[in-house]
Amino acid sequence: MVPSSPRLFYFNAGESGSWRIHSNTNLIGQPLPDAPKLDVLPGFTQLPNLASGWQLQGITSNDRYVTRDEKTALIARQPDLGRPLATHTALIAISKNQSWWDLTQDERRIVLEEKSQHIAIGMKYLPAVARRLYHCRDLSSDQPFDFITWFEFSETDSRAFDDLLYSLRTSVEWQFVDREVDIRMTRAMDL
Repeated sequence: MVPSSPRLFYFNAGESGSWRIHSNTNLIGQPLPDAPKLDVLPGFTQLPNLASGWQLQGITSNDRYVTRDEKTALIARQPDLGRPLATHTALIAISKNQSWWDLTQDERRIVLEEKSQHIAIGMKYLPAVARRLYHCRDLSSDQPFDFITWFEFSETDSRAFDDLLYSLRTSVEWQFVDREVDIRMTRAMDL
């Protein structure tokens, strides 16, 4: 059993949930099974019982690759999740290959920002696209993904979100990705 933590979250896909899954696209590596809905739940000492579907776990963590100026700018522009107009969401789950993890943290920062401009790209889409990064690798070695990124945006910002993903996926950083699943959802109104 995973201990309870205010930074731990469960992503439960199955027959019920606050988000209706519209697409489950496997881009690289092994797919996730299809499910109709998804819920994001804060950490519990008692895990929810899933009759069907799948569950991912992630934990929020400290910022690892940003400079002080970048962090200050992100905080100033990053909206909170759960905005009423943000009726669309995407869960992007990725794993990076061993070559990525063999790099030192400063080498990963060079790939992430100096070569790929990951942070700068994301900043261009704030505040329209809110996001939160969850680390999975920090929980245990048997997690199926290294990271889960949760994005929320309005229907009118869907094109901007696709543009953001295109910019990231064509960067040098994505040469290190060996598994990626893109799940798109809308807020379920029939809770």
